[in-house]
Amino acid sequence: MALAACNAGADKNKQDQQLDSVKIVSLNGTISEIVAGLGLEKNIVGTDITSNYPESLKSKPKVGHNRRINAEGVLSLQPNIVVGMAKEMSPQLATQFKAAGIRLILFDQEFTAEGTKKLIHAVADSLHHTAKADSLASAFETQLAEAQKHINNPKKPKVLFIYARGTGTMMVGGTGTPVEKVIEMAGGVNAITEFEEYKPLTSEALVKANPDVLLLFDDGLESLGGIPGLLKVQGVAQTNAGKNKSVVTMPGEMLTSFGPRLGQAVTLLAEKIK
Repeated sequence: MALAACNAGADKNKQDQQLDSVKIVSLNGTISEIVAGLGLEKNIVGTDITSNYPESLKSKPKVGHNRRINAEGVLSLQPNIVVGMAKEMSPQLATQFKAAGIRLILFDQEFTAEGTKKLIHAVADSLHHTAKADSLASAFETQLAEAQKHINNPKKPKVLFIYARGTGTMMVGGTGTPVEKVIEMAGGVNAITEFEEYKPLTSEALVKANPDVLLLFDDGLESLGGIPGLLKVQGVAQTNAGKNKSVVTMPGEMLTSFGPRLGQAVTLLAEKIK
């Protein structure tokens, strides 16, 4: 038993030493947050532009948006490992990374609380860094349980999510989106039920949905010129939300990531839509 313990300790020390020298490029904000939460932020040498939490990740070299990655930018960082989401990785890009001798690790994401726990453990297992996985998952569960305790909104407000990048790019969220699931966890209901995913915003759809609350990303509302600009969009002023100027915003990466801060996202949104 003593010999086995000694060997196990030696193997762990060797593994830790190897991991210390690993250079990681992360191509997804949720995965970046998990990698950092596992204590491996020092190993991250580059990220995509959605990787903004923790704040210190903003200073890491950026290699493009997770669906529009600059392969040359990644290769220039000479990573040993590239991590990302399977649905966001093109076969051509995957081939380039593998041809360069880079270990490519891709994950699937399920937009549920259980899915987040699975992702935390999957990332930890893949990077051979399970020591902090249990504590990270436990903290996640605690925050989510605390959030659920404070959600008591019998009104079930109808919330309409608008994705905006100026008035020229405005989409409304239908069913089956990560945002819809957070809205429901926060005690609201999606104002749109007629279609799935995202469709261009129309005044007819706005009036028909007649939401009680309009939800946007922080920078999305800014791109419209704030609430005054949003109220100028055709159809908005005719809704209950528009009449009451019931408009709330949240950071995009927190609202949609289904990462370790899901409990915080649910709590924040629940407070905003009361």
